[in-house]
Amino acid sequence: MNVVLRLRRRKKLNRSFAMDFILFLILSGAGAFMAIPFVFMISTALKPLDEMFLFPPTFFVRSPTLDNFYDLSLIFSNSWVPLSRYVFNTIFVAVTGTAGHVVLASMAAYPLAKLRLPGNKLLFTVVVLSLMFAPQITEIPNYLTVTWVGLLDSYGALIFPAFATSLGLFLMKQFMEGIPDAVIEAAKIDGASEYRIFWTIIMPMVRPAWLTLIIFSFKGLWGTGSGGQGAAFVYSEQLKTMDYAFSQILSGGFMRSGPLAAAALIMMLVPVTIFLFTQKSVIQTMSSSGLKE
Repeated sequence: MNVVLRLRRRKKLNRSFAMDFILFLILSGAGAFMAIPFVFMISTALKPLDEMFLFPPTFFVRSPTLDNFYDLSLIFSNSWVPLSRYVFNTIFVAVTGTAGHVVLASMAAYPLAKLRLPGNKLLFTVVVLSLMFAPQITEIPNYLTVTWVGLLDSYGALIFPAFATSLGLFLMKQFMEGIPDAVIEAAKIDGASEYRIFWTIIMPMVRPAWLTLIIFSFKGLWGTGSGGQGAAFVYSEQLKTMDYAFSQILSGGFMRSGPLAAAALIMMLVPVTIFLFTQKSVIQTMSSSGLKE
């Protein structure tokens, strides 16, 4: 204990104000650079139509207006499918798909990480190899599978393929391997079943993993629908998502550039907001998730 305190004091003494200030400037510059696309999208969504086609183009809006959002609402007010239906479809697919993916990936990762079963290494090798394939490669197999089980043109066509994403299984398995086996053995000695160990011990200890998985999974499902699986698996207009509905604005030509910019900003705000709210929890949990021996 005394050695740890001495090392901490040495670290504090070795840090200078000049170096902290330099690091602050570097991180501030990097943060400002990464915020440029977000600021540009906000500025573009507030631009009137004449400013969007100025040459040379301007980065910041000169005469901000909300006409683009008003025009967007008018476009959907004349649609036979209301905007609220697209919003419901998007939220339902994203929330259900994310919840199912997190639960199934965690339940599949637990035996791979902590149970000595034959074939564990082979199965995990297959999971790692599947990460190398682009989503476009799996579209045809997924389409055939969805058609075979009778889920074509339904919510399940968008939700159930998300359950089997290999990224979640890989992430959860790697985190679960860091949990000492002594914790699980102690729970078994106390009479806890595998299900109780999983839900009351394993899942709370790998909270950083499933919080991070929620962010990635929700982001991917929130933007589904404009192409790929969303367009191939769902035909009914009543089941389409917001991303598909907003993509149809492009058919109106350059006169709809303003509503399209407003739609792009709306689609981006929701994942960014979720990330901002969950980022603090992920960082705090990661910093305090170490086990004291």
